[in-house]
Amino acid sequence: MAVATVAALLAALGGALWLAARRFLGPSVQRLHGSEHSSLMHGKTVLITGANSGLGRATAAELLRLGARVIMGCRDLERAEEAAGQLRRELRQAGGPEPGPSSGGAGELVVKHLDLASLRSVRAFCQEMLQEEPRLDVLINNAGIFQCPYMKTEDGFEMQFGVNHLGHFLLTNLLLGLLKSSAPSRIVVVSSKLYKYGDINFEDLNSEQSYNKSFCYSRSKLANILFTRELARRLEGTNVTVNVLHPGIVRTNLGRHIHIPLLVKPLFNLVSWAFFKTPLEGAQTSIYLASSPEVEGVSGKYFGDCKEEELLPKAMDESVARKLWDISEVMVGILK
Repeated sequence: MAVATVAALLAALGGALWLAARRFLGPSVQRLHGSEHSSLMHGKTVLITGANSGLGRATAAELLRLGARVIMGCRDLERAEEAAGQLRRELRQAGGPEPGPSSGGAGELVVKHLDLASLRSVRAFCQEMLQEEPRLDVLINNAGIFQCPYMKTEDGFEMQFGVNHLGHFLLTNLLLGLLKSSAPSRIVVVSSKLYKYGDINFEDLNSEQSYNKSFCYSRSKLANILFTRELARRLEGTNVTVNVLHPGIVRTNLGRHIHIPLLVKPLFNLVSWAFFKTPLEGAQTSIYLASSPEVEGVSGKYFGDCKEEELLPKAMDESVARKLWDISEVMVGILK
């Protein structure tokens, strides 16, 4: 037992040293530099769900740097305002665009309340968006909950399926009109490689017969992909594109519901530092799909590390995608 522990520690330490050397010798994040990119998103309004921490915050920071006007849709307004203040300071220190009457919205950061575990909150948020926002160029469905204990949303849905899929399903549908009137526009959906371990069980979408937190997370991420592909089909000819991505394994607070024994935490922290992506590294594909001219007109695809990747057959099943769409419409109240 002691030998195995020492071996694991040495392996983790070796990995950490390897990563440190890799980062020292060359940056792992390919950011867009130069004046030609500083206004890449100038005049564009971007909505990011869950933008106060982790991937969402990193995505917001980079799109602000590229000149976008960013709306943060967050459940915890206090934490969101704190994050927004930090982002504004970072932008000023980096010499980014200064928001003002002549900036066209560049570098402007707006915080709005959005609780994806409440369909009432989603509807109120979208109503406010439609009343106050003349355009929406990019919607990034980023927020998520990961392997939580069994609990239900305000509307009685299993939490992971309710937040990760249904909340974003309703949000996207209610904002489609604004996205279409702002075309060319983009929708970016954050999924996970863990979709591979999920299945869509139409007999128990609410996990009332059985609940496995890992499986239910994977199912919600598979639902994200099926939703993206079906939405891409429905949006053909509208000049609104939608793509889905996996960010890889990233060091964020998404795993706050995962219990790690106290004695193992130092080893886990070392391994995560060595092998997990930083939020900025993990956000690169979201940023790429939101802003890059290279994916203009591309829709219905699955990306990782800013490259298109293949999907398992179950994530490309058109009949399952259409059935999931139809049932989701009923669950969120779009159809009675």
